[in-house]
Amino acid sequence: MSEGSTDRAPRRRVGRWILIVFVVVLVVVAAAFVLTPVPGSLVVRKVFERDAREQTAKLAVHAPETDFVADLHYREDDPDAYLDVYTPPGTTEALPTIVWTHGGAWLSGNRTNYAGYYRRLAAAGFTVVSVGYSLAPGHRYPTPVRQLVDAQRYLLEHADELHIDTERIVLAGDSAGAQLSAQIAAAITDPDYAATLGVDPAFTRENVRGVVLNCGIYDLSAIGGSGGLIGWGVEQAMWAYTGAREFATSDAAGQMSVLNSVTENFPATYISGGNADPLTATQSERLAQRLTGLGVQVDALFYPDDHTPELAHEYQFDLSTPDARAALERTIDFVRKVTT
Repeated sequence: MSEGSTDRAPRRRVGRWILIVFVVVLVVVAAAFVLTPVPGSLVVRKVFERDAREQTAKLAVHAPETDFVADLHYREDDPDAYLDVYTPPGTTEALPTIVWTHGGAWLSGNRTNYAGYYRRLAAAGFTVVSVGYSLAPGHRYPTPVRQLVDAQRYLLEHADELHIDTERIVLAGDSAGAQLSAQIAAAITDPDYAATLGVDPAFTRENVRGVVLNCGIYDLSAIGGSGGLIGWGVEQAMWAYTGAREFATSDAAGQMSVLNSVTENFPATYISGGNADPLTATQSERLAQRLTGLGVQVDALFYPDDHTPELAHEYQFDLSTPDARAALERTIDFVRKVTT
């Protein structure tokens, strides 16, 4: 046997072992994505967090100055239960109050995201509360619902010091936060639905004057089958949050799908979604139609399919566009109208 062939044999064996190890790693990784939502949901979280950081930085530019109280712990022994409060400078009296629940597919986001947007709302004459809550996959439904109910209780107990007019409250949210806000509003206005959720809302119909819903999800049975990366991301998020691989038929999905639970007592509603957001036609427009049919006061802001520029999911935060600026003004006008 030649010296060259002797040298090649060990190299071939090393190469085979490297290939075997590589294949094993691929199989393990693939199995992890198939058997648990954790890897996929963490990928989706990274994407959402990157976008949120970029948009939050943009919103900080030229944001008005406000008074600000941060890191209020609204739920004892809960490390995720904090909220922030924005008010116009020098506020000494109770103001109409917007309680905002952030989005992020139930698995990302933070109450500090989009702070510049909350400052703009506060500068218009409101107390604005940004509420944090626990995220999937570490926490599953209905943990955020229960946290938000406890946040209500905290806000009522501390209304005087936080300048909250308890008779003029508007619930608000974007994306997953819109779903949560709609779910809370449905529980407040329908005791049977609240009992189904197992919660006892602190806010009542007398407290809540309206709801602001941007780019939300209100019928989980209609969000599957999108295909591509977007469809995959939705599936991972819903699997992580509900704990069910076939989430559309889960009990959690049934409770979260407020399209099927709203009543004629639902608060006056501002609702919007962009024409390039795949959720608009299947979610926001359908909820607007449902509420209108029930006789609920609805202020709907939608756009034709050929509208330019195309307005994507969470378009309302991109204040570089005239449509987002118009949506902000329309939101402010809505809140003023329902709280006057």
